[in-house]
Amino acid sequence: MEPILTPMATHPTLAPEPRFGLFMSQANKPWAQVLDEFLMAESLGFDHGWLVDHLVDTDGPPENGCLESWTLLAAIAARTSRIRLGVLVSSNTFRNPALLLKEAVTVDHVSAGRLILGIGTGWNEDEHRHYGFDLPEARDRVDRFEEAVHVITSLMGQERTTFAGRFYRLDDARLQPPPVQRPRIPILIAAHRPRMLRIAARYADQWDTFAAIPGTATDGVEAELADQIAQLDAACREIGRDPNEIRRSTWATNEALGSVEAYLEFVDRHRRLGFTDFTTVLPKAGDEAILRAVAAEVIPAIRAGRRLD
Repeated sequence: MEPILTPMATHPTLAPEPRFGLFMSQANKPWAQVLDEFLMAESLGFDHGWLVDHLVDTDGPPENGCLESWTLLAAIAARTSRIRLGVLVSSNTFRNPALLLKEAVTVDHVSAGRLILGIGTGWNEDEHRHYGFDLPEARDRVDRFEEAVHVITSLMGQERTTFAGRFYRLDDARLQPPPVQRPRIPILIAAHRPRMLRIAARYADQWDTFAAIPGTATDGVEAELADQIAQLDAACREIGRDPNEIRRSTWATNEALGSVEAYLEFVDRHRRLGFTDFTTVLPKAGDEAILRAVAAEVIPAIRAGRRLD
């Protein structure tokens, strides 16, 4: 299975400009609130905003609702104008990759080229059981994911794709219309373990990870972030790819917006490791002024390379 690589490369000798995002999530929220949060993020100048791809509120009681991510993202795309948009991240177990890409291309058109296509293997057992989706063992999930990313990359990189894999088949498939973004919609891959890091090294325009948190996709991950970065870089060099072509993103809980100092510490600590994109969960009620201060003062200072004392 040979890859079709058309990465959204950065200049190999220049560090990418930092980008800042908000992880809004739609869990247990009505449509109007989700839209208001994205409009707020855009008005404050954040670079990207994110939904989750869950069928239930994985952080709350089972009776909490959760709007479907891709239809919701299309609606948000139509009501925003500048902020980049994505799902952090789409579960490969929920959709055929060719259908996911068609959905992504649609959102790319609605947003005039502001989509980041975030994808991962899927992990939450409860929602798969409740809704009747298969959740294979980890090795099979990664096998399926690797085929899916190959399909997505091939469809965006070739005029026609025929593919016969273990999980997916395409027969002379064409991606019409193509995405607005050229050469392709940037692909974000969530990867925390060695094999997934090798897949990210081959296919990703952006890699996303975060520190181990129980009850999330990183539950049980033993490698520290610095070790993951070393593995990603080594995997890039092994296939002859410049590691600087891949943006590196991470996110933090709303504790990072508990104070200006906490936000600075979050960004500084991860920037020293080589991360380029920094996302936080929305602040707790009562901490909105900190979010506004971060947007108005801290982020512009970081972009300009100024110190904040």
